[in-house]
Formats: sequence, structure tokens, C-alpha cells
Amino acid sequence: MFRVDPCVNTCEGAIGAGSGQDCGMAVKRGVWWLVGAGALVGVGAVAIGWFGVHTLFIDDKVDEAPPVFHADRDADADTGTKGDSATSGESAAAPRGTFVDRSHPTSGTALIVSDGGDRRVLRLEGFETDNGPDLFVYLSATTPDAPEGTFDDDFVDLGRLKGNVGDQNYEIPADVDLDRYATVAIWCRRFSVVFGAAALT
Repeated sequence: MFRVDPCVNTCEGAIGAGSGQDCGMAVKRGVWWLVGAGALVGVGAVAIGWFGVHTLFIDDKVDEAPPVFHADRDADADTGTKGDSATSGESAAAPRGTFVDRSHPTSGTALIVSDGGDRRVLRLEGFETDNGPDLFVYLSATTPDAPEGTFDDDFVDLGRLKGNVGDQNYEIPADVDLDRYATVAIWCRRFSVVFGAAALT
């Protein structure tokens, strides 16, 4: 029967006529190298797939115009593309606040834009934070300096963060009490941490 000698095939060319012990050590080193490489690949896959490490090096930029409200009330508050009569809902008296850092550097302004009735939009201007996996915009009943775990105790979810850099708009449901939910939080749902927060006053 034909038999392959692993020492001849793996070691003889590299160490000549070395001892069987030398050959065995060389084979073991090769095996451990392969195991180590496989482990690194596995760790990298987990870091990218679950932890979203790659997003820390990629900015998702957005640049939405301020919302415009139309007399026909059928307009899209994000784009302002319908209707003949249009007005901006931004005013000096609109509730607004400046983002403060929590678990990640975060800057910019959060403000409420309204048509004077029940249509309201949360607008982020000059906004910037680190990118990350599973980021959402919350209106929270807690304060910006509250303990980490309290931001998702009582909140309104306005949807996924559209981008970690730039101006962006989020519709606020008509029944939301902004006196109660007066903190804007950038919340990472996967790891239950708040990137940054702003108090609307």
C-alpha cells in the first residue's frame, strides 16, 4: 500500500535530513500558525458582523433641507415638494438644545420645527457623532446627564439615525408630549449605550 510520510513531505525540503523530533516540531508550529490565523479571522468576522467595528471608520453623511410645511397639509415635511403655499416652521422660540457627549463625542443642535399646529419635526443641525451599529434617535423622558440605562426606560422611538454627520429631520407623532419627552438621545440599541444627548428647552 502507498504510504505518505508526513515528515518527508513537510520537513525534508526545509530541514534536510533532520531528526524526526525536528520534523515533528516543524509540523506542530505549522498547525499552531494555522489555528492562530483561523482564530484571527474569526475574531475579525465577529468584530465586523456583531460589534460593527468597521463603522467607526466610515461616516454616513446626510444633508437634508429644513422642513417646509404647506397649506394643503399633504406636503412631505422632509422635502417640501408639494403645494403652492409653503412656510418654514423654524422660529427663535422653538425648543432647542445642544448635544453633549456621553459614550461617544457628539456635537450639534437639536430643535423642534412646527407648522404651528400638530405637525412637528425634530431637526438635527451641524450634527456629528461617531458612527456605529444599530443607532436610533429617541425622545427620552430622562435628562442628558442621567445614568446610561435610563434613556430607554421611557422614550419615543423616532427611527434609525439617518447619518452620523449632517443635518437631518425626524417626524414627531402628534400625540407625543414634548414637555415629558424633552431629551434627544442617540441610542445604540445593540449595546444599550447613549452616544450623545441634548435637552430641548
